[in-house]
Amino acid sequence: MMAVNRYRIRSLAEQGNRTARLILQLLETPDKLLGTILFGNNVANIAASTLATVIGLRMFGEAGLAYAPLALVFVVLVFAEVAPKTLAAISPEKIAFPASWVLSFLQVALAPFVGLVKIFSNGVLRLFRVKVVAKNDALSTEELRAAVRESDDMLDLSHKEMLLRILEMEHITVEDVMVPRANIEAVDLEDDWDEIVEQLATSHHTRVPVFKGTLDDFVGIIHIRKVFYLAQMGRLDKEQMVALIREPFFIPENTSITHALTNLQEKRRRFGIVVDEYGDIKGLVTLEQILEEVVGKFTTIVPGMEEEIRPEPDGSYLVRGNTYLRDINRRLNWQLPTDDAKTINGLITEYLEDIPQSNTCFRIDNYMIEIVQTRESAVHIARLQELPISN
Repeated sequence: MMAVNRYRIRSLAEQGNRTARLILQLLETPDKLLGTILFGNNVANIAASTLATVIGLRMFGEAGLAYAPLALVFVVLVFAEVAPKTLAAISPEKIAFPASWVLSFLQVALAPFVGLVKIFSNGVLRLFRVKVVAKNDALSTEELRAAVRESDDMLDLSHKEMLLRILEMEHITVEDVMVPRANIEAVDLEDDWDEIVEQLATSHHTRVPVFKGTLDDFVGIIHIRKVFYLAQMGRLDKEQMVALIREPFFIPENTSITHALTNLQEKRRRFGIVVDEYGDIKGLVTLEQILEEVVGKFTTIVPGMEEEIRPEPDGSYLVRGNTYLRDINRRLNWQLPTDDAKTINGLITEYLEDIPQSNTCFRIDNYMIEIVQTRESAVHIARLQELPISN
């Protein structure tokens, strides 16, 4: 009864299984259940002891008083303890389902006696300041994560990965998944009108941020589809475009993506602008980026952009500098440190405390990192390779 999977039993009870409901009722009052079980157990053992003593005395005389306990211990251990309880532990549901009806009947029939025993036993426990309450079988996040990992063939591998990612969402902030400020594609209202039209026409995004002069003077978001509609109607000009701009939705950088997702849903927004504690813009996070934390990558690769992680024939990987360390670890099953730096460029510059030159090579933990290409103040391409563990 105590070894049954309570979550499976609860699921069966919700589907209308009467026996499962009965088991849940019995488990809600463990003191009554144990009182009933132990009553039967002790009655059987005491009766067996008395019977063995009588038989031993009649068959062997006073010597039987010594033989009877030895024989009884062996019989009770094998046939009343070890064998049946091992069987019940291996197949708890097969035993618990039929036993629950017997136990339910006995619990009612023995209620007066069990109630009296319960009063005295609970009184003894209270002397030691022990509170008798029903077991709380709710799982913590770590326990639930362990249960998912140990589900084996009960869950599809992709479903298992999605569940584990969902459990990790609370520990992931928007800063971990955002598009960095330097990579934001945005429209500057101070540019020439022809340049603005060209940028909107060639944009690979449906929504584009808009600013004046500097990204810190952020204006809002414009929907490309609405711009195209005005252009088709022949009414597109700068004034009309500005009228289409929607005010931005700001998200603090330390907000978990779980809360960010909830806020985006409530505000009916597709992305938010990430700001630091001083209100300065650090990047932007989209609804797609948050969903990718659960289902994996699914967005279309922008034309002209090379793959973030590209395997090489020698077993190494060419990685873009702005690739997130979490993505590398997840895809390659590596353990690059993610405590401080978020991207491979951040990891390299933090470790070297300088902007490295091309062909610089160094080692972090069990990984060899080579700078292949730099651009201005950042690493553009790096070569990563996991080294064999030496004995």
